[in-house]
Amino acid sequence: MKGMVGLEKKAEIIRLKNEGHSNREVSRRTGLNRETVSRYWEDYKQKRHELTKKGEDVDTKRIQEELTKEPKYDSSKRKAYKYTDKMEERLKELLESEKRKDSILGAGHKQKMTNKQIFEVMQTEGYGIGRCTINNALSRLRAKKKQVYIRQQYELGDRLEYDFGEVRLVLGGKVQTCHMAIFASAGGKYRWVKLYTNQKKPVFMDSHVKFFEFIGGCCKEVVYDNMKNVVTKFIGRNEKELNGDLIKMSMYYGFKINVTNCFSGNEKGTVEKAVDILRVELFAVNYRFNTLDDAQVYADARLRQLNENSFIEEEKAFLLPYMPPLELAHPITATVDKTSLISVDCVKYSVPEELVGKSVFVKKYHDEIRVFWQNEEVCRHRRSSDKVVPVVEIMHYLNTFLRKPGALSNSIALKSIPKLKAIYDTYYAQKPKDFIEILMELKDLPIEEIIGVFKEKIAVKAEFNAIRVVKSISAVDMNARSSMANYSLLVKGGLGQ
Repeated sequence: MKGMVGLEKKAEIIRLKNEGHSNREVSRRTGLNRETVSRYWEDYKQKRHELTKKGEDVDTKRIQEELTKEPKYDSSKRKAYKYTDKMEERLKELLESEKRKDSILGAGHKQKMTNKQIFEVMQTEGYGIGRCTINNALSRLRAKKKQVYIRQQYELGDRLEYDFGEVRLVLGGKVQTCHMAIFASAGGKYRWVKLYTNQKKPVFMDSHVKFFEFIGGCCKEVVYDNMKNVVTKFIGRNEKELNGDLIKMSMYYGFKINVTNCFSGNEKGTVEKAVDILRVELFAVNYRFNTLDDAQVYADARLRQLNENSFIEEEKAFLLPYMPPLELAHPITATVDKTSLISVDCVKYSVPEELVGKSVFVKKYHDEIRVFWQNEEVCRHRRSSDKVVPVVEIMHYLNTFLRKPGALSNSIALKSIPKLKAIYDTYYAQKPKDFIEILMELKDLPIEEIIGVFKEKIAVKAEFNAIRVVKSISAVDMNARSSMANYSLLVKGGLGQ
């Protein structure tokens, strides 16, 4: 900008003065005020004179740096002529109103006034002030003293840190937001992750039980932030009421619960960093899977590689004693209706047909239900959220199907297994009893193995039919040849006569 003195202008002033030009001439050529020219020239001569002095007290390096440094303007003593004390008080009032809003909506809300909005309020109220002046004032008023962070060092077995992290995966062709329950060992430098579909309390509790079982023990302390699964409610500014189920778990396994201060993620920095690292290391390249279980298998394999340099094996010797997995099921009772279904959280599940009309005991886990009759487990299902389509196991209805084979074709039980339904429609639609009898023989096998057996039977039958057709064709061919031979003999006999 014209009139501003930079390093190049300063050098030009000194060069022109060294050539013998007057201040007026230098001012004309550079476009600077004569007083400015004089000031830089006099300062230059003084510094050069200081360098010519002899003696140990001459700081040559300092003088050289000052002689050649770029000019800087000292704006610290400038006064804001338009920015008044009244404006300062108004800005303080607006910031105070923002604090009151935080107390009502919560500190994490996203309805905070921006600098632009505050500027517009000031303009509306008639304060003629620039946007930059407002921004600088707000920056000064909001300024907080820099916090000092103390680096920590933890011994093996002392501390675990826990957190949830989100990751978006493509499961079965659909994009889904999944949740990573992550444990990070501060001393052992070990990271562990378990994938879930939500962050609810059953998932929170299940991840603890699975991790403690996996490593064969527990650290002396587990650190959490103020998530709902940990803190039930705040009492006053500092007191917290912890979740009762978490307290019971800590009593069972023996670990101490440590909850960080609000908005102080640095207090569990190990796991905070682990969330970011694992999200990228596990799923930045591979994020497409058929099911969540497939994604977990992949994550487990990658974790083994990522944890190769951890000290988890050494840390196991310092863990609290092993405890058997804590039972986390929520028990209920349910009555079996006439379609051999029970209702659990408004979702229908099938049970063996002989239990119709009876009351059964059900254990609800976060990912499955287990049904008991007279203290014996009779079946289990994966939890479903579909309140319209029931979860049905075809093996629960085999005796009824044997009595009513016509009900099989359109039954939900058969339609719930498309591959088996296709086999039935193609090969057994006219022989439903044969199909049911085969199912009864194979009822203890997994459904994929049952489908495999059906395919083998179909292949064998097809091969047998093919052989039979070949033999039939051969027999017809032999009969035809025999007839032709007899005919030839007859003709020859007739000719001979």
